[in-house]
Amino acid sequence: MTMRHFLFFISFLFTTLAYAQDKYAVDVTSEDSIVKAMYESISGPKGQRRDWNRLRYLMAPGARLIPTRPASETKRVPCYLTLDDFIKQGDQWLTDHGFFEEEVSRRTETFGSITHVWSTYQSRWTPEGKPFARGINSLQLMNDGERWWIINLYWAAETEDNLLPKKYLK
Repeated sequence: MTMRHFLFFISFLFTTLAYAQDKYAVDVTSEDSIVKAMYESISGPKGQRRDWNRLRYLMAPGARLIPTRPASETKRVPCYLTLDDFIKQGDQWLTDHGFFEEEVSRRTETFGSITHVWSTYQSRWTPEGKPFARGINSLQLMNDGERWWIINLYWAAETEDNLLPKKYLK
């Protein structure tokens, strides 16, 4: 790579990052906006790829996405994913099937710059469709004085033997 190509690449990279910051800046201005943006970034119709750059902008460096998965009939375990792991596992499936997740209830606690959000969700195949799943997203958020970040996103789906408690529903 010549110096000219390298300088062009660096210029392109900074222009792209500045565009992303401007485009998604409103998503990180409040707890409400970052939670809403998280749901919007993973939702979309069949045939549409998700805006992974938007989700990347919301997540702190090193953040984890942690679904709980069955290890047996009675035991559940966390599955620790990087954002890249999550995208690799979900990109094609979300594009092929369509998926819409929305918040139906929220409980929030804050101490200083740390916020813990219990966000009850429901999932649909289409925006108007009947919900096929519900659960709770546990989001750890941080405000660094300039913006909000998702530090971790840990979730569990409702099951027949693990129903959502009423306090997490409207």
